[in-house]
Amino acid sequence: MRKLGRGFLMLICGIVGVFIALVLFGQTLPDAKQQRRVTIAAAKTSVSPVPVQAASDPHGLLAIPVAGVARSAIADSWEDPRDGGAREHHGTDILAAGGTPVTAAAPGTIEKLFQSAAGGTTLYVRSPDRLWVYYYAHLSGYAPGVQEGQVVKVGDSLGYVGDTGNAGTGNFHLHFGLGRTTPEQHWYQAQDVNPYPYLAGKPSSR
Repeated sequence: MRKLGRGFLMLICGIVGVFIALVLFGQTLPDAKQQRRVTIAAAKTSVSPVPVQAASDPHGLLAIPVAGVARSAIADSWEDPRDGGAREHHGTDILAAGGTPVTAAAPGTIEKLFQSAAGGTTLYVRSPDRLWVYYYAHLSGYAPGVQEGQVVKVGDSLGYVGDTGNAGTGNFHLHFGLGRTTPEQHWYQAQDVNPYPYLAGKPSSR
């Protein structure tokens, strides 16, 4: 009889032990899941905004698209007022003598050759992954053989520095623009991004 009572008591203790373990496990499991969600969220927010396809050297910088211009000479003109404050400047102006060669800052495909009142003679290059658009404006003309659909690599000739469009007569410079897009969007739907950090190699103060 005593053996039976002792066995029954051990059975009760075992059931209680299992119940306590289940309760503790149930309390810690959501914490583990929550921690995993936090870790994943932190990993997502730490992704660098540097355009991978735009990188033309080990530091993830764009090549300077105007011959003879040093990286240190690039100035940040992002959101500078234009037309008496009627609009903001979205791009980086690179000053150079008229006729200075303009070259590809990053690899890609020439998606559009375009004439506009604002940009004058312009050229749009799309990155291989179609996530970035590189915009070259105020050109005096295109380099020989340049055409839409042409694949270019860093340093390939695209055109020449000019003062076309609304640059102003004699105000020779390349307006270089950078745009973020999706593969399905057109070249003109890109969202403007300040190209200065990718050209100068340092953060914008704007």
